[in-house]
Amino acid sequence: MIEYIDVTKYYGDNVGVEGVSCRIDNGEFVFLVGPSGSGKSTFVKLMLKLIDADGGKIMYNGYDVTRLENMEIARHRRSMGIVFQDFSLLPKKTVAENVAFAMEIIGRSRRSIRRQVPQMLDLVGISGEAHKFPNEISIGEQQRVAIARAIVNNPSVLIADEPTGNLDPETGWEIMRLLEQINRRGTTVIMVTHSSEIVNAMGKRVIAIRDGKVVRDENEGMYRPEYDGPDAGADGEVFEL
Repeated sequence: MIEYIDVTKYYGDNVGVEGVSCRIDNGEFVFLVGPSGSGKSTFVKLMLKLIDADGGKIMYNGYDVTRLENMEIARHRRSMGIVFQDFSLLPKKTVAENVAFAMEIIGRSRRSIRRQVPQMLDLVGISGEAHKFPNEISIGEQQRVAIARAIVNNPSVLIADEPTGNLDPETGWEIMRLLEQINRRGTTVIMVTHSSEIVNAMGKRVIAIRDGKVVRDENEGMYRPEYDGPDAGADGEVFEL
């Protein structure tokens, strides 16, 4: 469970978020939408304790993120997986090594790594690419590697920041099906997006942020350009389940 309680963050005279309150329950799939500069990145950074709030509380699985000591922050972040728009893969490591690296840095045993990495590659549909390097696979496959790396340590929350932003519509929808599959396994998914096609097709909860405030919070929500900013969906195509 994640709960923001009257959370505020300022950057000098500029508002990051102001008076934000919302709750995301375990196992939900939530779209976080809003124009550029609306506060979406601040919302996520506060959740990860990458920045400190100026006021309010962020409760996460029973503890207050805003009060974490330095020695507790790394453990907190390890409970979450993160997928970026640009994949952020290590170019000199193979697909399998990229995924294994996420386990190595938290001290998992070689036996666990040998067992779990193939399982994750199979889950995301790229088990045949294990020994290839990132530049030898497609962009869509690179995003699948990034997702496998993000979930290999069984995080309770997966944060996906514009995961389809660099992908063509067909590949983007393949990634969305994968994220939905991961969500069905019990992982909470929070996805930042500008794509009206994806939001409207999937019918999940939508939290809209504008000028640092939550202006809309709807179950089975739709993308509303007047609140959420320009649509960055590809070529106006409508995705269908």
